[in-house]
Amino acid sequence: MTRLSIVGVSGSLSRPSRTSALVSAVLDSVQERVFADSQLFDLADVAQGLFSASTYDRLLPQSRAIIDDIENADLLVVGTPVYRGSYSGSFKHLFDLVRHDRLRGKPVILTATGGSQLHGLITEHQLRPLFGFFSALSLPTTVYATETDFSNYLLSNDLIQQRIETVADEALHALKPRVSTPFVKTDRSTYAASA
Repeated sequence: MTRLSIVGVSGSLSRPSRTSALVSAVLDSVQERVFADSQLFDLADVAQGLFSASTYDRLLPQSRAIIDDIENADLLVVGTPVYRGSYSGSFKHLFDLVRHDRLRGKPVILTATGGSQLHGLITEHQLRPLFGFFSALSLPTTVYATETDFSNYLLSNDLIQQRIETVADEALHALKPRVSTPFVKTDRSTYAASA
């Protein structure tokens, strides 16, 4: 059986980070549903190598491997803090390094964090067009969280958690055709082939 690959990207350079916590929560929710490998690329950790190059071809091998993992993932979970009403420059730079034809048809979960609800449409007005450029499949439900939705950098709002559960279900549906016999988790201990 082909094992699925799920990659998360947090566009925050802060530590600790609400954005990273949100992306991690979404990754966890998806992994409750599918048998897959997952990894989170946190720009607070990997930005230095990525920022040293302006194109994919100029990346050093370790940083090129990060872009390769993003390009080869079966599902992306992306998140950015709101800066100046848009995604962060570090987030944009990372996706400037992704080759334009490598995300075609790839399911993407869009998430963002901000200081208030005033920026709640960033996922629709900024992130969805960005991934539309790549011809990726941005899933219908997005997740936007504010500072008040967290307690000690952990999600504490049940409504946000419900949105995460909804988009995780959408991801499960989108992943089924990506491999010939994907395994779907029926509970925490057993797996069954999807119909």
